Amino acid sequence: MFNLLGSKVFRFLSLVVVALIIGSCAVNPVTGKKEVMFMSEEQEIALGKQSDPQIVAMYGLYQDNQLQKFINEKGQEMASVSHRPNLNYEFKILDSPVVNAFALPGGYVYFTRGILAHFNNEAEFAGVLGHEIGHVTARHSAKQQTKATIAQILFIGGLVVSPAFRNFANEAQQGMQLLFLKYSRDNESQSDELGVQYSTKIGYDAHQMADFFNTLNQMRVGTEAESLPTFLSTHPDPYDRYKKVSQLADKAQAKANPADFKVNRNSYLKMIDGIIYGDDPKQGYVENNMFYHPEMRFQFPIPSGWQTMNTPSQVQMAPSDGTAMMLLTLTQANTLQAAADSTLQKYGLTQVERKTLTLNGMQVLAMVSDQANQQTGQTIRILTYFISYRDLIFTFHGLAEKANFDGQVSNFNQTMRNFKVLTDQSKINKKPDRISVRTANKSSTLQSLLVAAKIPEDQFHEHAIINGMELDSQVSAGDLYKVIVK
Repeated sequence: MFNLLGSKVFRFLSLVVVALIIGSCAVNPVTGKKEVMFMSEEQEIALGKQSDPQIVAMYGLYQDNQLQKFINEKGQEMASVSHRPNLNYEFKILDSPVVNAFALPGGYVYFTRGILAHFNNEAEFAGVLGHEIGHVTARHSAKQQTKATIAQILFIGGLVVSPAFRNFANEAQQGMQLLFLKYSRDNESQSDELGVQYSTKIGYDAHQMADFFNTLNQMRVGTEAESLPTFLSTHPDPYDRYKKVSQLADKAQAKANPADFKVNRNSYLKMIDGIIYGDDPKQGYVENNMFYHPEMRFQFPIPSGWQTMNTPSQVQMAPSDGTAMMLLTLTQANTLQAAADSTLQKYGLTQVERKTLTLNGMQVLAMVSDQANQQTGQTIRILTYFISYRDLIFTFHGLAEKANFDGQVSNFNQTMRNFKVLTDQSKINKKPDRISVRTANKSSTLQSLLVAAKIPEDQFHEHAIINGMELDSQVSAGDLYKVIVK
């Protein structure tokens, strides 16, 4: 019965896909060729407009008027010479330490402060800017959505992912955004080519875009795959890109004087002098398996070996094997009981038990609930602590498959029961690291400058990366270079 039903569903869905493909061809603005596309330009713009507030809410905007003015002016200048100058482009800086830049359909382009801190001149920035605009003009994001639509249609017949993990992580949305940003290698190579083309058109030396790939390549030396900068994930090998982009830059400048193209190192470095580098403690930070939030004045422990992702809207924690997850966020409910009731309703949960208690001077409602997937027979068990703190109600979820729940509940309780008021002034007043731009007072190697600046030796490699140099690179007297300071 199941197999028969499954085959009928698959045949039906296949017909749906074929019908959609037949009626959904469009001309790519860059290549001029027809391709399968389920999304019109109007839909593309609407999707970007709808997604932008979610991105901003998730990561927050980095407040620096000079930098924001710069990326907007350069972005609009480049957009005007692109293949789709009619779009209403927006360029924003996200308050994230991750080294990343990405674009959404319709002309929304984002740079993290993390990647801005790693650029060493305007030309490097311009190359990556052109790359991201290239994703928009070549409709790569829209094509990813088209692929996602096909995948979603085919996925309906055999849904196996737990709705609890999907729902509680929001995370369907977040996962969708992450999927959105993963392009094929062909897409990335095409965007590299467009990055060279567009940055050259507005007068920048595209060879510097190639040099930035060397910086990215340095970042992965001695790291695990998960530690790679996001800008590298699913992208072609950075050294291969360096060679390819160098060749494209040579070709783009073949009929011009290379000296006419801008680099603008000093002006860029002066702009990012003082930019926050790494995590900003005021948004929350992890130190010795303890999460601290100085602004909201709370702390809680994190299980050993668990990884943490912190955004302005929530904190997510999970072990590397993915068998469990904890999620801390705020609820809009006014009482603990209302928060528990709305959670049951929102996620379709079946309550197992609930009780009220006092922990660390705070009123808490603890609830155990289940969410069953009728199709797979899988049940997720969830321990939730609703915590009343400073006129706010925090929701702390711990999720695992029912079969694994007992093995994880001690981790959940250890973390949730130790949610406490943060009073340690040294943790509250922790300052962020920042980029300080210095002037070399004499010609020497980068390493000699770092020694003179009293930078710890274990930070030498990181300083080489942010300067786009080797430790034995020569720095001339009067040249600018970066150091990381408190």
